[in-house]
Amino acid sequence: MRLVLAAVLALASAFASADLRFSVTYPKEALDGPFSGRVVVYLSKRSSNPRNGPNWFNPEPIYSRVVEGASPGEPIVLDDANTVGFPGRLNDLEAGEYYIQAVIDRNLGGRTIGGSPGNLYSAPRKLALDLKEALTVDLVCDQVVAEPEFRDTARVKGVRLESKLLSAFYKRPTFLNAAVVLPEAYDTEPQKKFPIYYDVPGFGGSHRAFSGSTTARGTLRDGEPFVYVMLDPSCPTGHSVFADSDNNGPWGKALTTELIPHIEKAYRIIGEPWARFVGGHSSGGWSSLWLQVTYPEVFGGCWSTAPDPVDFRDFQQIDIYKPGANMFTDEKGQPRPLARTGDRSTIFYKRFSDMERPIRGEQLGSFEAVFSPKDAKGEPAKLWDRDTGAIDPKVAEAWKRYDIGLIVRTRWKELAPRLASKVHVYAGDMDTFYLEGAAKLLKKDLADLGSDAKVELFSGDHGSFMTRSLRERIDKEMADSFRASREAHGGRIPSKRP
Repeated sequence: MRLVLAAVLALASAFASADLRFSVTYPKEALDGPFSGRVVVYLSKRSSNPRNGPNWFNPEPIYSRVVEGASPGEPIVLDDANTVGFPGRLNDLEAGEYYIQAVIDRNLGGRTIGGSPGNLYSAPRKLALDLKEALTVDLVCDQVVAEPEFRDTARVKGVRLESKLLSAFYKRPTFLNAAVVLPEAYDTEPQKKFPIYYDVPGFGGSHRAFSGSTTARGTLRDGEPFVYVMLDPSCPTGHSVFADSDNNGPWGKALTTELIPHIEKAYRIIGEPWARFVGGHSSGGWSSLWLQVTYPEVFGGCWSTAPDPVDFRDFQQIDIYKPGANMFTDEKGQPRPLARTGDRSTIFYKRFSDMERPIRGEQLGSFEAVFSPKDAKGEPAKLWDRDTGAIDPKVAEAWKRYDIGLIVRTRWKELAPRLASKVHVYAGDMDTFYLEGAAKLLKKDLADLGSDAKVELFSGDHGSFMTRSLRERIDKEMADSFRASREAHGGRIPSKRP
């Protein structure tokens, strides 16, 4: 009996010792002082720089823990007991050969942990992990993510403005960024002032797409020259959508009272609402519609394409207000898809939600950061239970502040004259992320209200519906709106305001 017991204990001990651990350190040269925050380890069988993940459609393992007061040179150990992991526990990691990379997340303002300026990261290590024996992987975060330089050209100028409003909210210097693209007529007609179009990129996009560019893309619309501005919506929790938020701060107010006046003072801009337009695609589509509805006297029209859910009765197929609503499963108990390719479901809510648990700055958490109030810990209140998917009706009720469809329905008498001829929403009828349902609800509601808003669905998915002919149509609609307003003002271009 003793021999059997000894054998069992020895076997248990062997299994207990077969733990995988990551020991993460950072030198004083990289950060001269203590660190409190999240430490993340990324693994990949495909990418030699896994910190650049995750890939939404094919995510790979991620593990993290939060530490307090770590010192330079002090090992920060991530093991099965103290990590939050995806796709599951650390000791359940599938055997194989991985690139492994650690990041110390100082969370100084960037969206992606692996790419946020000021974060520390390790050189990737390539190791075969079989998990049959205990293994500690040492990772030294001795490299610092640099603030990328924006390279101006003759046509493109970077703008970086410290926001007093956002700096006060975050209690650190916080900047608004943009790329200003000038039309050729800006040089050839030096006395002329121009209309301006503010473009909000989708999730993960930023003004940096124009760094070093010599293009004048976006500046000529149906023959009418515009100054084109690509905004940067990035914030630590994901995409700010330029909405004032309990968790992200006053991004809408900062844009409309700080960045826009700054840009329009620096360049030859007409500077009147009737010559100022806004648009965007996906998360940028939601942003542009939100800005137009929230600041109807600031913008003369919006062109929102494939917007994120504009009505929370169809939040990518979920009615978040419905009693008993669940994020992970539908009414039949089947897993809810979050994305599709054609007719084939490719991402499901549960797995996507699990992928986000060890990190920050991804899409579902970004929605929560914008729309939720703060919870007792000062974090965004959770709309859904991360284990069961059950939606919290109190949090859903709080989200009504940002339900554009609901705002339009309940405030239409006030908004109708202020939004006349200004709203254009276009989407695909088979959107990759199931966004067409909310657009259809908005279309019906606005029609029932007698609005002249254009809400139209076209054949295609999240991007393919944006054909050349539709893009040309949007350009013409924007140019026609400007020309009509200019004519209404007697063809007069006002002098620039101070």
